[in-house]
Amino acid sequence: MDYQGLLIFAPVLLFSVIAHEYAHGYAALRQGDETALMLGRLTWNPLKHIDPMMTIIVPGMLWIISGGRMLLGGAKPVPVNPRNYRNFRRGDIIVSLAGVATNLVIAIACALIFPALGLLGRAVPSLEMSAAILQAMMAIGIQLNLVLIVFNLIPIPPLDGSHVMKYLLPASLSFRYQQISRYGIILLVALMWIAPGFLSKVMFPATATFDWTMSKIGGTTLPAVGRLAR
Repeated sequence: MDYQGLLIFAPVLLFSVIAHEYAHGYAALRQGDETALMLGRLTWNPLKHIDPMMTIIVPGMLWIISGGRMLLGGAKPVPVNPRNYRNFRRGDIIVSLAGVATNLVIAIACALIFPALGLLGRAVPSLEMSAAILQAMMAIGIQLNLVLIVFNLIPIPPLDGSHVMKYLLPASLSFRYQQISRYGIILLVALMWIAPGFLSKVMFPATATFDWTMSKIGGTTLPAVGRLAR
């Protein structure tokens, strides 16, 4: 990915992670918690969601280290107070899974829009380049959101998957499991450092689903897409 690719990738990443966090806040509101709303986080304003580390520094470092082949990050977590949920357990699960459910909807939407853009670009030559740019963004949207789904479902606290896993464990073990939260990201980074192939193996479902999806819709790809998203 060159700088041109970065300019195409970055907006998709920013939209996807903001949508993920907005979904958490909106789901919490529906479950009875107004924390995100009161703190001004239930908004699409990107300035409210940008986290210096996860939205700027981490993606930038990944892009530099990988030679422009990888760009992944996140938005500032939306604050919620589970004690305000009408039903604590159900609310916690719904709010935790709202983000990945939103990423799934985005991935499906991108997969549906992708072939439509291909047909438009071929039918109207004057719109071919614009359609190709948008088609490249749709392809990135499919892949990125599938990756976000799988990554967030990794059952390591405080990732979303841990909020479901803790209810599947015995009470005593669940308490200790949740205490890992303060070290969870460090543990995840350590796993990737000790076992470099760890993340690629975990991401296999995302990679396989993306490859399968593109095998179905890839025939509508416009010629310029390959140059734009390389």
